[in-house]
Amino acid sequence: MFELTPFVHNNHFLNSYDPFKAMEEFEKNFFGHQLPAFKTDIRETENAYVLDAELPGFSKEDIHAEVRNGYLTIHAERKANNEENSKKNNYIRRERSYGSFTRTFTIDGINCDEISAAYKSGILTLTLPKSKQHAEEGRRLEIQ
Repeated sequence: MFELTPFVHNNHFLNSYDPFKAMEEFEKNFFGHQLPAFKTDIRETENAYVLDAELPGFSKEDIHAEVRNGYLTIHAERKANNEENSKKNNYIRRERSYGSFTRTFTIDGINCDEISAAYKSGILTLTLPKSKQHAEEGRRLEIQ
């Protein structure tokens, strides 16, 4: 049973001081432990911006993207029925996180009517065509 539990080796006598790790520990102690937001990459092409959001383990139905009042909001939610799972399976340790994740981006200079979205292999890709005008009304994006 013990080989299934992650092991962390903390031999302080042999490790040298790591200022990055010290800063990370300071942030955890000061701000508390928070669920991490999903990571995104945004790149610019000649006619559009392309946003890649890393959302592994989500189904397409669990992801919602919405444009409203000059903002793009991406919301993903992973639900778990803990009582049902623990009765069916004999978990020793559960590390996968469940919950909701939301990020909001300003989209000034984007043609909101032509935004497209696709989800493949855990990556949500949004293509945001450049424009000088932006739509005032909101709409929900369909993910393909």
